[in-house]
Amino acid sequence: MTTIPEEAYLLRIFIGESDKMDGRPLYEWLVNQAKSRGLAGATVLRGMMGFGAHSRVIHTFKIERLSEDLPIVIEIVDSQEKIEDFLSFAEGRIKRGMLATTEKVRVRVYRGGEVKN
Repeated sequence: MTTIPEEAYLLRIFIGESDKMDGRPLYEWLVNQAKSRGLAGATVLRGMMGFGAHSRVIHTFKIERLSEDLPIVIEIVDSQEKIEDFLSFAEGRIKRGMLATTEKVRVRVYRGGEVKN
C-alpha cells in the first residue's frame, strides 16, 4: 500500500491540451510516467480559460468558439523526494510549453478503497 507523509509536496504542472509527447497527449504521458515511477496518484484538470508564456491568444471554452488547446493542470501529491525526482525527470524531457510549481502541503487523509472488478 502506498503512503504519503503528512508533510508532503504538491506538484502542479501547467500545459496546453494540444501539447504532445511521443505522439500522444502530454498529460497522458505525464500521468503514465508518474504511475510507473511509483507516485501516489495524479489528477488531470481541464481549464475553461487561460493563456501561457507562448500563447498570443486567450484559449477559452465557449459554444461559438471551441478551443482545441485549453489549459491542462496535472496535480500530484507525494513526498518531497518523489516530487523533486519526478520533476527533474519531466523537466529533462519536456522542452517547451510547461510551467511547474511546488508547494508544501499537509496531508490530512489518504486512503484507498477496495478495488472492485
